[in-house]
Amino acid sequence: MTTTLITGANKGLGFETARRLLAAGHTVYLASRDAERGRLAAERLGARMVQLDVTDDASVQAAASVVVADGGLDVLVNNAGIAPSGDPGAADVTAEVMRAAFETNVVGAVRVTHAFLPLLARSAAPVVVNVSSGLASLTAVTTPGTPRYAYPGVAYPASKAALNMITVQYAKAFPTMRINAVEPGFTRTDLNANTGTQTVEQGAEIIVRLALAGTDGPTGAYVDADGPLPW
Repeated sequence: MTTTLITGANKGLGFETARRLLAAGHTVYLASRDAERGRLAAERLGARMVQLDVTDDASVQAAASVVVADGGLDVLVNNAGIAPSGDPGAADVTAEVMRAAFETNVVGAVRVTHAFLPLLARSAAPVVVNVSSGLASLTAVTTPGTPRYAYPGVAYPASKAALNMITVQYAKAFPTMRINAVEPGFTRTDLNANTGTQTVEQGAEIIVRLALAGTDGPTGAYVDADGPLPW
């Protein structure tokens, strides 16, 4: 039995990923910062709920203790993320806005990954999926005439670009693990006030695909549903 933990999974892409992986036969820990929302979401799906705030060391360690007591972990999906309200451009972004985005999207992913690495190391086929963004691509945001070039915000793209670098460095350090960054596409979720052009079913497809990757799957990659993306 493959055991998977998904952060930020009480709604949106995390919830849909949990649903799909449960259907694929995984045991799924639905991790949620809000315990009550997580409990309700887990009950809807038949998943296991664990309270986990990626910005809090004690919360992450407590979640790891729950999972280790139950037997271990094979797949970690770092899905929890935030986008600053309005994501200010270069003239208006502040240190506080940058700090908040990085605390969840970057430091949080490292905190969770570090806590669960010992469990993943025991798995026969360990996988880490980091939910990134097309806005993390330096190539894309410097290509005039594209929607990503036109995006003015600083904190969100910068945090996801940092997550891409983390993905590469972890993949190099742990070659027996499959560690990848995925771009789910512009999906209708609370992150973008439901302005996205894709459904959560469409957005979760690449997350699920990489979560199901076996030992011969890619690692150190940055991909969307159509294939590799330029860094």
